[in-house]
Amino acid sequence: MEPVPRWAYRLAHAIPFFVLPSGLWRLGFVFGSSMGMLDETGQETYVHGFGPKLYIIGLSLFLEALALTSLGLVHRWGEVVPTWIPLIGGRRVAPYAAIIPATLGGLSLIALWTYAMRNAYTEGFLYFTNTFWQYLMVGSYSLLHLWGPALLAVTWAYHRRRTTNLVRRTPPKMRIPSDATGRP
Repeated sequence: MEPVPRWAYRLAHAIPFFVLPSGLWRLGFVFGSSMGMLDETGQETYVHGFGPKLYIIGLSLFLEALALTSLGLVHRWGEVVPTWIPLIGGRRVAPYAAIIPATLGGLSLIALWTYAMRNAYTEGFLYFTNTFWQYLMVGSYSLLHLWGPALLAVTWAYHRRRTTNLVRRTPPKMRIPSDATGRP
């Protein structure tokens, strides 16, 4: 098996850091900050109640855990299921069992963040007490635009590494002579 390219290894480890700033920004609401956001009436927006705060924490943790799955494309547990997993532990991971979901995920992330942030760089997207808070929010969420393309690049490296070996195992086509002299 070919080794993981250095660029893919580094990029896979960078993906969770593309997600982290937006999660930290959201957690500001949990700890009582308005993060400079204003509602329709011009009042600062705060998150009240246990449910919404639990949702924000859960969303941040879920997205970070989802980003961490990209590490499976460059580590051993993306090739062989860890032995501690019941029933399937120790079995080889079929390459396309990782390639297809990762590709669909990367394409979905590109579509999601392109749509979600379509007006983020225009006036009136959201209202803030000052431009510092607006730039902080947009900067924190802008890194999410890198998540999808980075995941696709790491998936491509995984595909090349895992499926190239399958192709190499296929015997080459043999030339069959057309007559007894060995000439075609």
